[in-house]
Amino acid sequence: MKVRELLKRFNILVYTGNPLDDIVMMDLELDDLFESKTVEDDEFRLAKLALRRAYRELGGDEE
Repeated sequence: MKVRELLKRFNILVYTGNPLDDIVMMDLELDDLFESKTVEDDEFRLAKLALRRAYRELGGDEE
């Protein structure tokens, strides 16, 4: 799943200059979209998994 494309559908662009920070910010934005019932459950879960995988691959600490 391409999370950036999902967020872009809602006019949300994330670029901090640091890939790990981008992932954290996209995760927060995704949570907001889900809480407001803007994204479907399945789409939300797939996006969260993709972000978690990307975070691990970039060397982020697993929470």
